[in-house]
Amino acid sequence: MDFPGIETFWQLINEKLEVWLESGIKHLPNLAVAVIIAIAFGVIAKIIGKLSHRVFSKTFDSQQIVSLLTSIIRVAIATAGIFIALDFIGLRGTVTSLLAGAGIVGLAIGFAFQDITENFIAGIAMGVRKPFQIGDVVKADGVFGTVEAINLRNTHVMTFFGQREIIPNKILFRNILTNYSVNGKRRIEVPVGISYADDPEQASSILTEAINGLDFVIDKHDTGVFAESFGDSSVNLLVWFWIDYPGEPGFMIARHKAIVTIQQALNDADILIPFPIRTLDFGAKGGETLTQVIKESTPFEMKNKESGDEQD
Repeated sequence: MDFPGIETFWQLINEKLEVWLESGIKHLPNLAVAVIIAIAFGVIAKIIGKLSHRVFSKTFDSQQIVSLLTSIIRVAIATAGIFIALDFIGLRGTVTSLLAGAGIVGLAIGFAFQDITENFIAGIAMGVRKPFQIGDVVKADGVFGTVEAINLRNTHVMTFFGQREIIPNKILFRNILTNYSVNGKRRIEVPVGISYADDPEQASSILTEAINGLDFVIDKHDTGVFAESFGDSSVNLLVWFWIDYPGEPGFMIARHKAIVTIQQALNDADILIPFPIRTLDFGAKGGETLTQVIKESTPFEMKNKESGDEQD
């Protein structure tokens, strides 16, 4: 039994195979060049990646940021090589489709992981700006402590209470950040009150000399004692001075020694740090003491007593 359709079918297949073979042989040089281009771009990506890693390691403190940026550069160069190779062998439509697909996928990922992406971008931006480094004392969003690690998504801060706080980078990037270590020094302020009977100028001179006598005080010409306000029982002074920060002694010890020195200096100069004082005024319009009221009421009481005796 003959099947005339089979011969036609095989003939079509042979013709197609011959066309594909001829086309493959014709494009074989282009294919070889495309492979060479892809390999060359891969080697270039590796070399530039190593150079970028060295440069970024000197620029950024976080190794995660360094690794991420290095990987981005490598992938970008290798991807460019693949696209050029595909275009070289005539697959320009494929390249366009891949670029369009990559853009759509990138948008979808950006919307789906918006929070993570924002932290990543904030981490990279902070790595460039360097508002703080590992070991700096910072304060942000209610967290006050020493920076322990800077990652792509978050920053680890060890507070002075012994807790590790993990802060998302976008919070540090958006909000006000105070770096206490960037200037290498810090000012300490100590309020103190003296009695109204003492001279603020004399107290200022005595306290300035006493504070500058402490060995950890720096920039002694900037040490100051200023009258701040009138309190209920005292004239309020503000003592300030500078110390190395971070340094030895620490902030708490330096402030402790300063307060002890202030008290001793005022005691030696017989300047009173007053307790809360209350003055009692018995006059309707003010200005009358209890003694005056007693003296004024005594004759009236005596007169009433004498009148009572006469009636008896």
